[in-house]
Amino acid sequence: MNALLPMTGTNQLLRILDPFVPDGFINDRWKGRPARGPRPTFSAAQLWRLQLLALLTPVHSFNLLLTMLPEQPAWRQFARLGRRQGVPEVRRLHEFRARVGVAGLRAINDTLLQPLVERAAGWEHALALMDATDLEAACRGFKKKTPARIPPTEPPWGAGRSRRARVGGLSATRSTPCGCGGANTPPRCGWCLW
Repeated sequence: MNALLPMTGTNQLLRILDPFVPDGFINDRWKGRPARGPRPTFSAAQLWRLQLLALLTPVHSFNLLLTMLPEQPAWRQFARLGRRQGVPEVRRLHEFRARVGVAGLRAINDTLLQPLVERAAGWEHALALMDATDLEAACRGFKKKTPARIPPTEPPWGAGRSRRARVGGLSATRSTPCGCGGANTPPRCGWCLW
C-alpha cells in the first residue's frame, strides 16, 4: 500500500504541511504585543508551529524539542525561526498553549478545515470528520505510573470466624542497662564496652 503522505517526522512531511498553517489567522487572533515593554521575540504563529513540531517529530516533550531544535535546520525552517533567532523557553510554550486554550485550538481547526469542507460539499459521498479537541489528553508522558489497585478476590470477613491474634515473640528486651541524656554507662568488665 502506497501512502499519500511521507512518514511522520520526515523533512518531506514538514515541507508539505508548511503552506497549510494559517499564520495570518493565528497572529491576528493571538497578538503577543504587550501594552508596555519590548516587542515579543516570537510571534504566535511561530509558537504554534513549535507546538506542531512536538507532534510531527519523534520528540514528545517540549524540553527535548527545544534541545534538539538548534541542530535541525528543517525544523527551524518549519517553525520560521531565523538562523540567529534564539529558541523560546519551555515556559513560553506552556503559557501560549494555556492562552490559546481549547476554544482557540478549535478555531484553528475550523480555519484549516474550511477549504476542505467547502470542496467536500460538492462530492457525491458523505464526509465525516471527528473533532477530538475536547478529549482529555494524557499529560503524564514517561513518568512512573502507580500500579492500579487490585481488589481482593474475597471479602475479608468471608474467610470464616475471626479470632484474636497470638503474639509470635516478645519484642521487649529486659535487664539491659540503659542511659539517657548523654551520660556514659560504665563498662562491666575491662575488655568489653557494653
